[in-house]
Amino acid sequence: YRNEILAEDLAEAPGALWKVATLEKCRVFQHPDLARVGVGVDPPGGATECGIVGAGIALCSCKGAEQLHAFVVADKSLRAPPDVWAKEVVACYNELEADRIYGEKNFGGDMVETTIKTVSRTVSYENVHASRGKAIRAEPISALYEQGRVHHVGQLQGLEAEMISWMP
Repeated sequence: YRNEILAEDLAEAPGALWKVATLEKCRVFQHPDLARVGVGVDPPGGATECGIVGAGIALCSCKGAEQLHAFVVADKSLRAPPDVWAKEVVACYNELEADRIYGEKNFGGDMVETTIKTVSRTVSYENVHASRGKAIRAEPISALYEQGRVHHVGQLQGLEAEMISWMP
């Protein structure tokens, strides 16, 4: 759709884990009631973008029988100083009525939690530590996309552009 109808240039990187066709097949425009909703925060490791993504899980019957599927509902990623991206994280948490914010501790240590808690002390927050490399963590997620067990709700252009250009 994005390539053919909107005439967007969607260049897949050779060897990228995600393909345009896979992302198009996983697209939906509404989702069932989400059982759990989280906002993931990947702080910038320098002058890069802060990844902010909202997703949830729900029972889905798109394969004929109900299975637990993931639904990516928001991409609020941006290049900004910590006080700005922290406000965006909390806004996403509130907008999605999320259950928890998950912040990657690797680059920022406790800085991520501290920065977010300066915006709102009432959010539910959990630090996560990535003990393995990004490629090792991404491959099983890519497999879930190929199995049709992850759906993007609407257009998530920035996230999808990054996905089809990222190579392990």
